[in-house]
Amino acid sequence: MTPEQVVGLSRQTIEAAFWVAMPILLSAMAVGLVINIGQVLTSIQDTTVSTVPRLTAVGIIIFLLTPWMLHHLVAFTNLLFSDFRMYTQ
Repeated sequence: MTPEQVVGLSRQTIEAAFWVAMPILLSAMAVGLVINIGQVLTSIQDTTVSTVPRLTAVGIIIFLLTPWMLHHLVAFTNLLFSDFRMYTQ
């Protein structure tokens, strides 16, 4: 395997991981931002107030987007194994 192939494969792997993780991270960030703004406005500084809604949002996003994430990961895996001969040289 040439160094260019290793870099290309690493780039594709990181890109696939990024696309799968991005909706989860964005939802957690958005909910956390809204909750933190609410905490600043009401002066409530309890950690449970920010943790529970964030975990709930992440759970809902994972539940709703699991088929899309699995489809994306299966497509990446098929792409990887379809060109597997190139990586064994």
